[in-house]
Amino acid sequence: MSRGTKLSLDLGASWGEGWSVEEEKSSKTFTLLDPSAHRLVFQKEKRKGKIVTLVGPFSLTEEEAQKTLSVLKKSLACGGAYKEGWMEFQGDISPKVREHLEKLGFKFKK
Repeated sequence: MSRGTKLSLDLGASWGEGWSVEEEKSSKTFTLLDPSAHRLVFQKEKRKGKIVTLVGPFSLTEEEAQKTLSVLKKSLACGGAYKEGWMEFQGDISPKVREHLEKLGFKFKK
């Protein structure tokens, strides 16, 4: 290429010739369940060297989940968060969490 000429990068079809990008809309149905219809599981993860206990998946509204999480955090004296249908608790406290959730009417897979 000599000095003064520009490199042309126009290859293939252009967007003006009828090409379009269609986004596929996901039709995930979110059903709300009462506590006795839940089948929860526990998972443990290590994040930054600390153990985190995950409980879920919950099928609750965001408001109900935050209320339940708030009650659990106060009774367990630990930190936690609600993300994407899972409740996260700081520490390895699965027996305590199970006990408190069973009192609230939730059920677990065996």
